[in-house]
Amino acid sequence: MFCFWQTGLLDLPRLGEGIPAIGILIGEMFPPNFADAQSWIVPIVDTLAMSVAGTALAVVLSLPLAFLAAENTAPNRAVYRIARTTLNTLRAIPELIMGIVFVAAVGFGALPGVLALGLHSVGMVGKFFAESIEHAHSAPIEAARAAGASPIHGVLPQVIPHFMDVAMYRWEYNFRASTVMGMVGAGGIGLELMSSLRIMRYNEVFAILLVILTLVTLVDGLSGLLRRRFK
Repeated sequence: MFCFWQTGLLDLPRLGEGIPAIGILIGEMFPPNFADAQSWIVPIVDTLAMSVAGTALAVVLSLPLAFLAAENTAPNRAVYRIARTTLNTLRAIPELIMGIVFVAAVGFGALPGVLALGLHSVGMVGKFFAESIEHAHSAPIEAARAAGASPIHGVLPQVIPHFMDVAMYRWEYNFRASTVMGMVGAGGIGLELMSSLRIMRYNEVFAILLVILTLVTLVDGLSGLLRRRFK
């Protein structure tokens, strides 16, 4: 109840005053304007490429970090703590903030979006990978150590299916996140959305939102199909 009051959710007069404004805005969104739809093709491709590249980057960086951040495969406690702190730090910084930093560093376009999505995703993907490693059965790990091999050889066969699930779920998230990376100059369909918002072409905004909704639905469906194939 305190959270409702603190955030203004119980301010009924204020909420009531906002309803007419919302009604006006919705009215200005209809009918959706697809007149410039052809110019959205390249930004849509950029958004898709950004999400795939960002997810791939996250998986590649997360794999070594996850083994260092798992108690049963970390070489010592100090390395374990450093790896965990690294994952926590990357997870704590929002991708939009990272996007602003990378736009300032490397300029506009899809590249800062990929870097922001990839590094932020490492924090979450690496955490899930590490927890999966920690829940792996200990017998194959001990057998690998007894044979003089790395414990990784006893873990990988057990965790690869879960790794694939995490990667697919993160791709779904990154696609949704990449649609708003354009708001900080990182390209993609989000940049088109922001351009339409700035000039208050709300019927075009609605059309772009419908396109994004369709793409998100398709990506979610494809991700689910790939997860079923890898099981």
